[in-house]
Amino acid sequence: MALPFGQHLLLISFFGFFAFNSFVRGQKNNTLIFTKENTIRNCSCSADIRDCDYSLASLMCTCKTVLPYTIEQASYDSDLTIWFTDITALGFLLNYTLVKDLKLSLCSSTTLPTEYLAIWGLKRLRINTEVKDQFPEQSLMIHSSGDSSFKEDNPKLPTSRQTLFYVSFLDTALFNGESSLKSYSIENVTSITNNFPYLSYFKMFSIPSNKSYTVTFIY
Repeated sequence: MALPFGQHLLLISFFGFFAFNSFVRGQKNNTLIFTKENTIRNCSCSADIRDCDYSLASLMCTCKTVLPYTIEQASYDSDLTIWFTDITALGFLLNYTLVKDLKLSLCSSTTLPTEYLAIWGLKRLRINTEVKDQFPEQSLMIHSSGDSSFKEDNPKLPTSRQTLFYVSFLDTALFNGESSLKSYSIENVTSITNNFPYLSYFKMFSIPSNKSYTVTFIY
């Protein structure tokens, strides 16, 4: 027996609403952070945005202006993209953050000096330097998804209760595009300052002697 017209509309509305909710839940929003006109913009994007296209990001993403103190020692569950124009901005947005999947895009032709930035828990890094012809965009896998330390859905910043920490030091001169992206890792590091004296300014990396790091240098 055919259903009345009103019940047809009700069923169509119900299944349409269910399908829309399922689609929205299935979308993966990525975080985009950039500085523009002395402000910091934090955006949630459901699709990849062309590097350094600020107008497109404002149109396609949900963006808000954030205060500087909310950036410090942040952690990101989603993929993170940062557009930057100088080392000061990148260090402010990235240093001491916890992020597993990271993309960094240099949005200027500035030549960058060698400085080291510390990143917790990094698994994959992508970089883009549009002004460089030889190495415009590169990708690097730091740790595989099978590593036990990445099995948590929402990893926390390191605490004294953890037995193994992953920390990556990124050499900012890599954005000059003079060589391909590379890394090497050193396991069972108990003291950053003792093993790498030139990184002595990272005073926060002081842990008990029965703990250890896996340290990765990206250059």
